[in-house]
Amino acid sequence: MKQLIDFIPLILFFIVFKLDPRTVDLAGHSFTLGGIFSATAVLIAASVVVYGILFITQRRLEKGQWATLLGCLIFGSLTLAFHSETFLKWKAPVVNWVFAVAFIGSHFIGDKLLIKRLMGHALTLPDPVWTRLNIAWIIFFIFCGAANLFVAFTFQAYWVDFKVFGSLGMTLLFLVGQGIYLSRHLHDVEPAPKTKD
Repeated sequence: MKQLIDFIPLILFFIVFKLDPRTVDLAGHSFTLGGIFSATAVLIAASVVVYGILFITQRRLEKGQWATLLGCLIFGSLTLAFHSETFLKWKAPVVNWVFAVAFIGSHFIGDKLLIKRLMGHALTLPDPVWTRLNIAWIIFFIFCGAANLFVAFTFQAYWVDFKVFGSLGMTLLFLVGQGIYLSRHLHDVEPAPKTKD
């Protein structure tokens, strides 16, 4: 569920991007709504609101959520400041590759793999399974970054559609695959034998 919350700003971005540009009056100011630049402004605002609410309710954000928020703020602001969508096209690849580097780094830094830190409170797995799971996340983030970059600069008419539906689809498929893989390693805990009084 947490991964799906991250898609709320992206879905709002997509909706505004697909609107035919129109002028909207709000509080005595006129704004253009529709197209890449107003969609980018909505992405930034929605990210601040969503992660702000999460921060207030949870008293913290996960490192991945901080990375996503900072990516939106940095690449979105550069897109608006320079009036160039090229900066926004780099957001998804860079954020995905930052996640991949974090998962790679956990093999060499610290006493636990990153995936074990994230899921260890909910699952008990043998160390080789944690290692394979961590490597799977590395491959997933590298692939997602490369796929987003390829589509953004090769199929420019479809990059926003891919950014939303391609990213969401890849994430859901990966999570289903991870669930199937994990189900083979989870065993019901047998109840303790009853003792006679």
